[in-house]
This record gives sequence, C-alpha cells and structure tokens, in this order.
Amino acid sequence: MTRSPVNHSVFYRHSNGKCIHLVVYVDAIIITGSDQEGISQLKEYLFSRFQTKDLGKLKYFLGIEVTQSSSGIVISQMKYALDILEETDMLDSRPVDNSMDPNVKLLPGHGESLPDREQYRRLIGKLNYLTITRPDISNAVSVLSQFLETPCDFHWDAAVCVLSYIKRAPGQGLLYGDRGHSQVVGYCDADWAGCPFNRRSTSGYCILIGAYVA
Repeated sequence: MTRSPVNHSVFYRHSNGKCIHLVVYVDAIIITGSDQEGISQLKEYLFSRFQTKDLGKLKYFLGIEVTQSSSGIVISQMKYALDILEETDMLDSRPVDNSMDPNVKLLPGHGESLPDREQYRRLIGKLNYLTITRPDISNAVSVLSQFLETPCDFHWDAAVCVLSYIKRAPGQGLLYGDRGHSQVVGYCDADWAGCPFNRRSTSGYCILIGAYVA
C-alpha cells in the first residue's frame, strides 16, 4: 500500500487495472476498491497482526451515514443535521425554500455585536462540516464564514435562515450511482462584483464524481 501524499490517513494500491483504498481514523478503518481478492488478502493480513473486527458494509463513519442499494451509494448527515437543529432550538422552526435571501447583502458590523461570538463560530464550523454532503448550502456557509471575527445579529439571523433551510430536508445527501464509469460533472459561477463593500467578485465551484443530489 502507498500512503497518499496529501492525506496521510489514506493508503492505496493500483495493480492490473484494479484498486484498493484504505482510510484510517484513530481506531476505525474503511477498505474499499475494485480488487475484491486483494481486499480479502488485506483483511487477513490485518487480522493476523492486529486485534480487529470486520463490521461488514459501511453504514456510519464520522457523522456520515452511508446507505447502499442497487441504485448506488447514498451519503448523508441526517443525524448530524438534526443534532445541530436541536442544539440551536430549531427543530420546531418553519422550513424555508432558500438557504439565503438573495436580496440581503451582509456587511461587517451589520447590526449589533453578538454577546456570545463563540456560539456563532461553533455553528458555522458545524455547518462547514455539513457541506460534505450538502453542497447546496456551501455558498451560504462560505458567506457567513467571512464574519467569524466580529459576528453581529444580522449574521446570526442569516445563519438561522440556513438552519430553517436544512429543516426542510435534513436527510438530503449525495447519490453516487454505478454507471460503469466515473462521470465527472463540474459547476462554477461568480456574482461579478457582488461584494457590497469592496466590489470584489465571489466565485465558487463544485465537482461531482458520479454523484447527484439525493
């Protein structure tokens, strides 16, 4: 196995057109790939040297829920999303259709300074992790991340709007379908001088490899 140069928790092996990928996090291991015989041999090797247990197909890992079916693999963070809503007392909130009001332009110092800045920072940090399976909130979370130093009540209200949007479909995630190839789809956009205080453009992109919003 070769250790990935960009992530030292990831190991891989490519041979004869097949691959094996191994991910390690503390005491948890994920093994996947197209080389089934090689995966079996790797498991036997690990079992012979470490006290390990095969838990079968992956279902839950680091807050990410994994469901496998004939349509493909769906990853979502429903429990994680519901935990955020519960922590912020938003479980009974009214769902909204957009993660951010397009007519609202947030500015530094917009409104009264929040008495508990750490609450805002914790929330944005959790929403950042949720974007792993929810690219639809990436833009809103990116905008809100610009105000971590001195968040105000208007910024908090915008964050609450994101939570109300999540409440609309907390189990939404990504579907990785098996179509016999890795289809790569890319999207990019820019708002062209959309920043109201320095007139800079905000651009963004999203690359999906065999994945669709589910």
